[in-house]
Amino acid sequence: MVGGAGYIGSHAVRLLLDAGHTVTVYDNLSRGHAASVPEGMLVQGELSDRAKVVKTLRDKKIDAVMHFAAFALVNESVNDPALYYRNNVIDAVELLDAMREADVKKIVFSSTTATYGEPETVPIPETTPQNPINPYGFTKMVFEHALADYAAAYGFGYAALRYFNAAGARPDGSIGEDHDPETHLIPIVLQVALGQRDAITIFGDDYATEDGTCVRDYIHVDDLGAAHLLALDKIELGKGLCVNLGTGRGTSVREIVEACREVTGHPIPEKMGPRRAGDPSELIADARMAKEQLGWQPKYMDVKSIVETAWNWHQAHPNGYAK
Repeated sequence: MVGGAGYIGSHAVRLLLDAGHTVTVYDNLSRGHAASVPEGMLVQGELSDRAKVVKTLRDKKIDAVMHFAAFALVNESVNDPALYYRNNVIDAVELLDAMREADVKKIVFSSTTATYGEPETVPIPETTPQNPINPYGFTKMVFEHALADYAAAYGFGYAALRYFNAAGARPDGSIGEDHDPETHLIPIVLQVALGQRDAITIFGDDYATEDGTCVRDYIHVDDLGAAHLLALDKIELGKGLCVNLGTGRGTSVREIVEACREVTGHPIPEKMGPRRAGDPSELIADARMAKEQLGWQPKYMDVKSIVETAWNWHQAHPNGYAK
């Protein structure tokens, strides 16, 4: 698993282990945490080091790869697109070529709804044209195309899973979300409850939504991981599968803040800020294809239950994985 020391990857590792799989995590730790990986499973290295990737694939007798190693900050991708083209495209293709050399042809890829850009219809089905509006979304789309080409030419089998808003933590609080900088809404709100921030800034309250704030589809990180396991079993060589992963339910920024108030018992002060450029009013998944083709059904359909798992982690680890 590449990027298995990151937020979503580390949760998928635990689910794979629970299901009886043998897992090797390959990660450069630039944005992941060694503490999130069970002892003895981490190989530290770069995707650009093809010889090391090939050796790892062969020595560990890997039969399938899960790719969680893409960079995923929209603003950063706009300000430093070279970083995103290097990591999300060039190094990712190096991974595919290492897989070819080691004769490993199955891969599950963490894609994103950012490949759609600003969709004309909501909920968003997979038939929505992909028209990304930033380098992050574009580089993810490019790698989806690379996967399709490698399937056609070299017999790869793949699944590209287009996430909506990943959230939550492992229910026992053992691993969770720890980004620097933190950009996800729920951890930022919970940092207010922990006294690490003075207030939560809501960026715009004049959107065409019920309460005027942006609406997003929040999907629990373990539900995302479960979809990866199901996708792994559905992969066919020479073929590809692209599906959305979301609950099909939208939750506004104000509703997230209120859910965090209920879970934490903290007033969580808020202040208004201007709209952020490029924030669509609503992004909600049409995830029927994931149910039909993978047999996948999210377990966490209530956003309050997602917040509760996040709060378990943040209370126990107020400084993340730092000692």
